[in-house]
Amino acid sequence: MIASPEDTPKAPEPEKRDFLKLILGGGIIAWLASVLYPILSYLKPPVQSEVEVQSVKAGKISAFEKDSGTIVRFGNKPVILIRTANGNFRAFSAVCTHLACTVQYRKDMGVIWCACHNGKYDLNGRNISGPPPRPLDEYRVIVQGEEVVISKKS
Repeated sequence: MIASPEDTPKAPEPEKRDFLKLILGGGIIAWLASVLYPILSYLKPPVQSEVEVQSVKAGKISAFEKDSGTIVRFGNKPVILIRTANGNFRAFSAVCTHLACTVQYRKDMGVIWCACHNGKYDLNGRNISGPPPRPLDEYRVIVQGEEVVISKKS
């Protein structure tokens, strides 16, 4: 027997309900995207280009008291400028080599100290205790007249 065209199964025709499911599903996805995208873009920090600086003027000699430390901007990076008790200047990267916290000079201990995990560096930038794996990067300090200039060590 030969099958007649009426006997062949027909593809189901799309119903109104399927169309509504498609519209509502797309609307929910679009709403989620419109809510999540601004939140995620807010949480992601903007990319900052690296500023290439060779030297910076830190200030006048009289602005730095003896046996003190000051954080100075060197492009995008912080540098700690230390004036020792005998009046000499030393400069190091102010970023701890352990977890990139900012270090500070502790006059009472006579060391460069990282508050994050109690890392300590001597006044030559060498790590002397705590978790820091390596010494601080050193910068050159030049006194030109009354001005203190910090530059990269070559």
